[in-house]
Amino acid sequence: MVRDDGELRATSWDDALTRAADGFARIRAENGPDGFGMFSCSKSTNEMNYAAQKFIRTAMGSNNIDSCNRT
Repeated sequence: MVRDDGELRATSWDDALTRAADGFARIRAENGPDGFGMFSCSKSTNEMNYAAQKFIRTAMGSNNIDSCNRT
């Protein structure tokens, strides 16, 4: 589902992923890499937490990642 003019409508995966990627690119263009952050959960697997930090650091160019693993 995507939102157009305040209304949700069904769409294809390609359209949804393109919209998400465009949104990430817009935020990064407006605010630089530090305009993006991610919070990961200790209940996730090590593999998922690794993928999350890899995405934020390589794809978005930011080190703004945190988790509750230390609690």
